Amino acid sequence: MRAGPRAPLTLEPEELRRLGHRVVDAIVAHWEDVEGAPPIRTGDAAALRSAVGGPPPDGPGDPDAALDRLLDEVLPFMQHGDHPRFFARIGSPSNPVSALADALAAGLNVFAGSWAGGSGPATVELTVIDWLRGWCGLPEGTGGILVSGGSVASLTALAAARAARPHATTAVVSDQTHASVTRALRLLGVEVRTLASEGSRLRPEDLDLDDGVLCVVATAGTTNTGAVDPLEEIAERCLAHGVWLHVDGAYGAPAVLTERGRTLLRGLERADSVVLDPHKWLFQPYEAGCALVRHPGALEAAFSMLPEYLRDVSVSAGDEVSFRDRGPQLSRGSRALKLWLSLHTFGLDAFRAAIDRGIDLAERAQCAIEASEELETVTPAQLGIVTFAPRSGDAGELADRVVADGFAAPSSTVLEGRTVMRMCTINPRTTDDDIERTIARIAELAG
Repeated sequence: MRAGPRAPLTLEPEELRRLGHRVVDAIVAHWEDVEGAPPIRTGDAAALRSAVGGPPPDGPGDPDAALDRLLDEVLPFMQHGDHPRFFARIGSPSNPVSALADALAAGLNVFAGSWAGGSGPATVELTVIDWLRGWCGLPEGTGGILVSGGSVASLTALAAARAARPHATTAVVSDQTHASVTRALRLLGVEVRTLASEGSRLRPEDLDLDDGVLCVVATAGTTNTGAVDPLEEIAERCLAHGVWLHVDGAYGAPAVLTERGRTLLRGLERADSVVLDPHKWLFQPYEAGCALVRHPGALEAAFSMLPEYLRDVSVSAGDEVSFRDRGPQLSRGSRALKLWLSLHTFGLDAFRAAIDRGIDLAERAQCAIEASEELETVTPAQLGIVTFAPRSGDAGELADRVVADGFAAPSSTVLEGRTVMRMCTINPRTTDDDIERTIARIAELAG
């Protein structure tokens, strides 16, 4: 233990321990009563600025008072993707054990950019990537990296495709391809050709794959309806023309762990690259996304760098991986510890059951919708998503009223020019009663 005066920017051990207990108590209290607050609560900009704005203090302050301000005046004003009645967009159901792993990673200031600087965390990340690779059916030797989420994961994988096929300048997508993917292509200078979908799915017969096509983007679980593109047929056409197949499975790909999901996602294993977000259907807190590329060395070909000031931390053996060479970040923490710890705590069977539960909940919601006189199904339950609309009135306005009501939070979208409501039911802690009461409340507000 260091003797003498306290080092700069530190606290006495007992004071730090006391504050740490307060933080852990706040986390536990959140998990014990996550449904006690509205799923979404938006604050007033002026009031929030008044609460936390202004210059920082020049001298020491009261950490308890500052922590109280965060807990009372900041953190309540957000969406709670782990709330059992948060059905908007694609939630982040999370789990408390992973939060502890994130705290450990932050507390120990884990670095995961180079093998020399973080061989332990890198090994955990390689282990987690290998789990994800195996679940998706990709071959050994597949490269991967954990990033912030699907947006950066697609940017990373598509950059590898661009480096591998520099002569090709066009990507083929559907009108249901996630906007983050088309943004990534735009940033990479790739022209985007958008095809109309049918039933929210890309039609393989519409693919015209000439030499200028860099890639086809297929979706394993569209955000709007949960639809899965015909991956097997698309893979066949891409292989025949030597075109890269990128599969956006940001939320849907983990369903491959279940029997129903494996059937729906057949062909996922044939992709050249796959992205998925553990902070969605693998129940991790933000941030955790993954890019998988089946071609060994393709990520390094796009991102590897070795300036003179990093020569002493260059890798020297095949088992040593510096993740700075697989993605756009040099300075990076570890996003792997939380998935590793939560799987070792709960077990893979619990994750499989939790994913299956999300599929069941959407089907239950569809039954409740169809039993209602005020609502009608627009697209049936698919991979934990169902869309519907009021039989009269505006679906967008109704969604706003439901969120403002505070009991549940669906969201709205537009399908073939029609505004509809949607529910994404991937939180395994959502009860049957939550579903029944949510649909009843929506129907009441629609009446």
